[in-house]
Amino acid sequence: MDKDRWGLNRSQRMQLKVFICLMGLLLLGVLFIGKMAGNREEARVDPTPAPTPHIPVVEQYANVWVMEADQEGLTIFREGESERYPWGKEYFPETPLREQVADVVLTDGRVTSLEPMTDKINGKILSADSTSIEVEGYGRLPLAADYKGYRLYDSLEMCTVQDLFFGYSYTDLCLEKGEVCGVLMVKEEAMEYIRVLVKASNYDDIFHQEPVFTCDVDFTVVYGPEGSLKREDHGAGEEITLEAGSSYFESDRVKVIPSVLTGKVVLKNCSRSQGIPSYRGSMEFLRAQEGIVAVNEVLLEEYLYSVVPSEMPSRYPAEALKAQAVSARTYAYGHMEHAAYPQYGAHVDDSTSYQVYNNILEQESTTTAVKETYGQLLLTQEGDLAGAYYYSTSCGVGSDASVWKTAAAPTLTYLRAKSLSRRAMAQETALGSQGSPEGEIPAAGGTLSGGGNAVDMGEALKDEAVFAAFISSRDEDDFEAEEGWYRWTYQAEELDKEHMLEVLQKRYAANSALVLTWKDGAYESCPVEELQDITDIYIEKRGSGGVADELVIEAGTQKIKVISEHNIRYVLNDGKSKVIRQDGSSVASPNLLPSGFFTITVGREDENVVKYALTGGGFGHGVGMSQNGAREMAASGYSAEEILLYFYEHCSIVNVYGS
Repeated sequence: MDKDRWGLNRSQRMQLKVFICLMGLLLLGVLFIGKMAGNREEARVDPTPAPTPHIPVVEQYANVWVMEADQEGLTIFREGESERYPWGKEYFPETPLREQVADVVLTDGRVTSLEPMTDKINGKILSADSTSIEVEGYGRLPLAADYKGYRLYDSLEMCTVQDLFFGYSYTDLCLEKGEVCGVLMVKEEAMEYIRVLVKASNYDDIFHQEPVFTCDVDFTVVYGPEGSLKREDHGAGEEITLEAGSSYFESDRVKVIPSVLTGKVVLKNCSRSQGIPSYRGSMEFLRAQEGIVAVNEVLLEEYLYSVVPSEMPSRYPAEALKAQAVSARTYAYGHMEHAAYPQYGAHVDDSTSYQVYNNILEQESTTTAVKETYGQLLLTQEGDLAGAYYYSTSCGVGSDASVWKTAAAPTLTYLRAKSLSRRAMAQETALGSQGSPEGEIPAAGGTLSGGGNAVDMGEALKDEAVFAAFISSRDEDDFEAEEGWYRWTYQAEELDKEHMLEVLQKRYAANSALVLTWKDGAYESCPVEELQDITDIYIEKRGSGGVADELVIEAGTQKIKVISEHNIRYVLNDGKSKVIRQDGSSVASPNLLPSGFFTITVGREDENVVKYALTGGGFGHGVGMSQNGAREMAASGYSAEEILLYFYEHCSIVNVYGS
């Protein structure tokens, strides 16, 4: 048998080759498996990062107003703006809503949930505050912390409980779990009733402690919780005393209703100039922590029967009384739209803070003036209610609304400083009858000298020298030149520094933005802790018509600025000096100077101011209609309409109840 050099025969060599081949194949297999495993490991450690999972953006809007819904999406009104959103891919409500309050959920900018607030009520709104709304027939309902209000008439706007029409059922309320979540002011209609907060004796407080009331006719007392009201009948003249613990206060409201419309509620222990006052309409007594609030609900026209004689002497000419009636009605109606005391459901109170009501007995002449102007309101060119402000007497010129330092003042362009002279009014009346070129406003300011071209009195009298010459003279052509208050003087013979400091501190507390102190090169608002020896007092800036607008008091290292005619009239009143009118009569002025139309001169000793004197004119703030000016205009033959449109430029007179 052939053997090779290793001693292997052929058969053995063949077996060895087969073995080597198998081992080669096995090695190749191992290498292949290893490579495949390596590829899988490389795949597991791929350096490319995995994509981040999508996190949806979810937005929740509570109590929004749904304007419109269609196949494509939803339009909502939120925070004063309309917004449009498409439906979510997997969401579409079975019954799309419109004109509803709803909770809306957005996911990635698409509507994925829509929950309407379908529980609604309607009733007479009696009162409201930041926590609740009182509704006749439902009682006091809590206000949701995230409630929203919408005014739906005219243009769609946001509103709050401050805007509600108290005494009326013009508003729907949306409820969720017993809370008011939506306030819907649905309509605005002509309002006939005004609600007046009747202050205690001598207007000292809004709270009565133990009011005593009766009626001049039979009357009914309504009291108890909503749903179980009690009605108790009483005879004319029967007196009832209310106190906080009275059995009538089963709830916080007691209502007194005369048996006939001409009956009156009498407040026996409430003092007014006329004596014991009686009130048309009904009277509500509300129990509060500080005492009892009396609210008189009365027809607006009947309210004016008692306002006009309280605000203007009934002996004045008929056309002046009619002008006063329209102004008073317009002023009142403005507060019926925006109540002064929403927490008690009262539009105004009966004091000089608004319009004096029922301080003087009704008079035939003033009642006639109200009836002959029934429903008439002053409207601006834009159709809004005019601010029908008025005051007692001018110095021959008025001012504008900037005296009050409010944000709205620049928009009240119908209130201008203008000459209240026969010459100026005749000129404007003539221009008005002829018609002025379109867009041109007649220059009815009159002139300072009585002749030549008309000038803007408002601007001209801002100059100190021009105003000083004006206020120290007398123009017989002025309507009120014969009035006692047309010119006056005030002598503070001994400057009372402590009294002035006290008043400065009070005015700072009332509005810190209007009492400033010079510090580090600028005026800033800070408390006035002391007042050094005063070295000068002067008017630094005059407003339209020459009214004092900024007063500067220099005292040692101090420099204090007092802003607004109202504050200045307080600060310069020493509490003891009397005002001497042009007819020589002296009038006590314990708190407030007659007007802000004056110049000031100071007397010094050792460089310190020890006294001062004012030369002034007019009585009141000087904005709107001068009542004594209206009287003289009426006596000169002008109509109520002509008088009103002279004081309230480019306004119109419209009957709120129709023709």
